[in-house]
Amino acid sequence: MTSLTSLPTADEARELPEPPCPPQLVEELLRHFVRAVKAHQLYLPNNPIYQRSIENLRGAFAPLWAHIPELVLQISENELRWFGRAVLHESSRAESLPWVFYKDGLRELTISQGFEGDELAALLDILQRVRKASPDEDDLLTLLWEQEFAYLRYRFIDIGLDAAAPIEPSELTQSPRTVPIVEVQRDVEEEPRQADRPGIVRLEELDATLYFLDEHEIEYLRAEVQKEQTVNHRLNVLAIVLDIFETQPAPAVREEVCGILEGFMVHLLAHGDYGAVAYLLREVNTVLERTRDLPPAIAARLAKLPESLSDPTVLAQLLRSLDEASTLPPQEDLDALFQQLRAGTLGTVLGWLKQAQNRELRTLLERTAARLASMNTAEMLKLILSDDVTIAVEAMRRAADLKTPAAVGQLAKVMTLPNVTLRQTAAQALAEIGSPGALRVLENALDDEDRDVRVTAVRAIGARGHRAALPKVEAVVKGRAVREADLTEKMAYFETYALLAHENGVEPLDDLLNSRSPLLRRRLDPEIRACAAMALGKIGTERAVAALRRAAGDKDVRVQSAINRALRGGGSS
Repeated sequence: MTSLTSLPTADEARELPEPPCPPQLVEELLRHFVRAVKAHQLYLPNNPIYQRSIENLRGAFAPLWAHIPELVLQISENELRWFGRAVLHESSRAESLPWVFYKDGLRELTISQGFEGDELAALLDILQRVRKASPDEDDLLTLLWEQEFAYLRYRFIDIGLDAAAPIEPSELTQSPRTVPIVEVQRDVEEEPRQADRPGIVRLEELDATLYFLDEHEIEYLRAEVQKEQTVNHRLNVLAIVLDIFETQPAPAVREEVCGILEGFMVHLLAHGDYGAVAYLLREVNTVLERTRDLPPAIAARLAKLPESLSDPTVLAQLLRSLDEASTLPPQEDLDALFQQLRAGTLGTVLGWLKQAQNRELRTLLERTAARLASMNTAEMLKLILSDDVTIAVEAMRRAADLKTPAAVGQLAKVMTLPNVTLRQTAAQALAEIGSPGALRVLENALDDEDRDVRVTAVRAIGARGHRAALPKVEAVVKGRAVREADLTEKMAYFETYALLAHENGVEPLDDLLNSRSPLLRRRLDPEIRACAAMALGKIGTERAVAALRRAAGDKDVRVQSAINRALRGGGSS
């Protein structure tokens, strides 16, 4: 129970010094400080509730600094006092902010202007660490000393000296009480008789051996202890609460259980127990399927639990926490948790594939994205045209992995966009899908402005044997445009021409390699003649080999090398 003021008596009020400003300003500041401490414990820094509590706290400093340059607070077990007045009183030590300072020896805090900047967040971090710290970790005083605050000063005392009770002088002059020998002897004589009473354990009744258990008994106990230490009791609690929900149909009971589960889910997420969260969501779905007579309001409230994890804001916050963690939770827990994500989260998951720095998390997101895309093709198709380039690229890659013919229409729209990265990814996805519709779109992509798009398209057409594109490919091979292309693009066009034209392509390729006019032969680009030689090797018929042999004496090194390779390996490079 927390209250902000403890009213002084009339006599005390007359003796208190007059404060430089109304105490209500200090009380309001401390009220916001307590809220900020709780928000810091419950939420991450990017949470709107956390940010709003910090903003309100910083805003509460401004009215105070208009009157005083610094705030000096005296600390007792359950109060913070200012000018002798209690401005914060908390009776319960479990959540008492004064007790957090008092138990580690702090008796006074002095806060100066400027503290509401970075040092405020640092103090909130320290208070959270102290509340969660084990007995062997640093105390509050040590953490404050390590931080080296510039706008926060404190006065402390030695706790050991503070807790010691003063010794009265009269006690020092008293001599110790002497016990008569007769009384001691009587006590010793009576002791055996008292040991004979029922319920008194005698040492001689126990086994004197240090290890009085058999070896298999010791191993059994050790195994049971280890088993007990590894049990996740949160799962037991969840099972009990869900059993209560099913066995007690009273609306008041079920409403209360819904509230417990909502709060417990936040607690599990905050502590990183993702396996328990996955168990909770699975069991909630089971309960909804098994309990058909639920009132609509209760059923809707219970159904929101699985949906809340799939909320884009919640999921993004969860992924950020996992990505920033030094070590990830067990893989099976994360897999179980991500199995509960709804199809609508595909966009968020795809957006994090590039953003995530943790390799294990990226692997997990890859599996999750593949599962979500296969579950909901419509969502994946919608994301192909997303305004976010990263999401659109990843959606097209999922469509390529799944070889989804339904994605061809969306990919065809992408091929008309000005963004080169999107067109390149779409061309690769169409090549992977390889359906007749996809190849028709790639046939149009042979005229694309980007070289990589053209190369991807022509290679896919050749690999799939799309003969409808032969006229376009032949026009490029025989035309002037290919002469301005780089070697990779030239080789791709000539190889595809060989695959589509077969024997019919020998004569045009022979003309390029063995031009009857020596002058025309010298004017031809050696790279084009070398590509023609490689294409003839791909065809590999007798006429093609004869054409290669006629050019065997070519003086250009590049052409001669291509002819030799074509004759040895049938054109394979």
